[in-house]
Amino acid sequence: MKEDNTQSLPEEVLKTDAGQVPAKKPKFVKTEKTPVEPFDPEALIEVQHLTKSFGALTVLDDISEKIKPGEKVAVIGPSGSGKSTFLRCLNMLEDPTDGYVFFEGNNLCDLRVDINVQRRRMGMVFQQFNLFNNMNVLKNVTLAPVHIALQDLRKNKRRNFFTKVGNLFRGFEKKKPLIPIETSAKEIREDAAANAMRLLERIGLADKANVYPSTLSGGQRQRIAIVRALAMNPKVMLFDEPTSALDPEMVGEVLELIKELADEGMTMVIVTHEMGFAREVATRVMFMDGGKIVEQGPPEAIFGAPQNERLRDFLSKVL
Repeated sequence: MKEDNTQSLPEEVLKTDAGQVPAKKPKFVKTEKTPVEPFDPEALIEVQHLTKSFGALTVLDDISEKIKPGEKVAVIGPSGSGKSTFLRCLNMLEDPTDGYVFFEGNNLCDLRVDINVQRRRMGMVFQQFNLFNNMNVLKNVTLAPVHIALQDLRKNKRRNFFTKVGNLFRGFEKKKPLIPIETSAKEIREDAAANAMRLLERIGLADKANVYPSTLSGGQRQRIAIVRALAMNPKVMLFDEPTSALDPEMVGEVLELIKELADEGMTMVIVTHEMGFAREVATRVMFMDGGKIVEQGPPEAIFGAPQNERLRDFLSKVL
């Protein structure tokens, strides 16, 4: 009887009567991601070897970067360089193909991390205003904080219910304490409305609380979109070209609000084509090209003495 020795051959090759032929590849091949590295506890956001591909197109190519509390980072570069994709990966609106994103020490690429909880502390302002046209301004601003607060309230009440039931079968010393509930649905809505009115008053639009977004100018809608993000009390604000959809005469009022937030110490990452704004507000400027951060530094260095030839060429066209 002929001995079967196919098990001793490499997996790539099987021996048959017709000779050696390549073995069939498995239907699904899982590739190993880049090993995760210890995160920097001083960084608010840290990306490690961030890569994003759409099919054969690599939009972000192995980016590692840190953003510390209080920084105002402006991301500039030509269209198609990966700026908006980089920003969207920071709060996982785009899932990285490889690499990791840490926010306050939490690995957002870990499936055990509740991304929705983390996004509560990451405000996002888009190019388009993304307001709900079927809701008035006040409802737009209060929708998210009220929804999340009511969700937490229901969750705590549900936990207390099951704790009470469990305590019926526990001894006196083993009874579990209930979660203190110091608010109600009515108080949540009232507090959210009061906070929204305070924010609207700040931007001079308190008189627009009961009107619908479709009746407002582009600059007003974008300022309301910023206020809506601020209503969640975020740790960082992400701006994706917030003035690109505005008429030139409306750009100033939006940039002025962002400057006020910067002066108050808000951590920001801003994708922008407004070079003057980036020079004035940013503490650090990143220049992206071809999916990489080609050069970065303080505004005076980036705009005054650029080192990279591609950056010099870019600035010569936009300044």
